[in-house]
Amino acid sequence: MLNAVWVAVIVAVAFWVVGVCAAVYVMAKAARLMSQTTDAVAGLRERQESLIERAGDTIDRANEQLVKTDAITASMDEVTANMAELTGRMTALAPLARVIAASAGSPAAKVAAMAYGVNRALWMRRSAGAQRRSRPPAVRPAARPTAPAMRALPRPAAPGWRRAALSGQRDEASP
Repeated sequence: MLNAVWVAVIVAVAFWVVGVCAAVYVMAKAARLMSQTTDAVAGLRERQESLIERAGDTIDRANEQLVKTDAITASMDEVTANMAELTGRMTALAPLARVIAASAGSPAAKVAAMAYGVNRALWMRRSAGAQRRSRPPAVRPAARPTAPAMRALPRPAAPGWRRAALSGQRDEASP
């Protein structure tokens, strides 16, 4: 039979076995947790490396943009200097512009314009007369009444062409 000592030993062994099983279970869970933590840290390291590489590329592109911005700023400084010089020259020419503007309505300007118009009309009549003399006389129908000599107005220039000032020659227009 069993005495009290043996029962106490059996109960102690049972508790010891349950304690060891609980400890093994906790250690297995801790080992799995440590394995998952190690995997997570390794993944973070990989992402950290790619993130650092992308940040480096972004910094390189930002540096390139800063270099371009410096070039634009230097160019704008040059433009500012050129504009200041142009403003100085325009200020120096302002009195001349006022004189020219004031003389546009003066009697001398009107006389010059009239002289140009008369000269132009005479020139056009001379060139039309030379053309009539070089052509053989045209046969006119008898039913048509004779009208005073009328000359057609010059045609406007074709699109894409313009007349050079005062020369009567055509130049191709630049777009």
